[in-house]
Amino acid sequence: MCRADEWDAARPAGRYPGSSQDVQDGFIHFSTAAQVVESAAKHRAGQDGLLLLTVDADRLGGALRWEPSRGGQLFPHLYGPLPVDAALRVDPLPLGPDGRHVFPAGFPFTLQDLVP
Repeated sequence: MCRADEWDAARPAGRYPGSSQDVQDGFIHFSTAAQVVESAAKHRAGQDGLLLLTVDADRLGGALRWEPSRGGQLFPHLYGPLPVDAALRVDPLPLGPDGRHVFPAGFPFTLQDLVP
């Protein structure tokens, strides 16, 4: 997830450096499809103007590391900027009437959803 204005600024440069928290922590925080709903509720509660990025992890190489975090779960962390072309999908992540993020239809996506 990232703010739409941050993604829009990153697109011409071809890389997304991460949020201010990512920069402070030294890596870009990622979540798996199984983790992202809880991550959105915990870390982005009530935030509008977000995008859900579906990223091809294979394009990130050794810069993507799986490390223990919340409750000992392994989370992917990217040590370096995210290449814009690694995003297979970019979907709006609006807030619903209950204040929780509304994930796109069909989420979590399958490989068939992502490959043209």
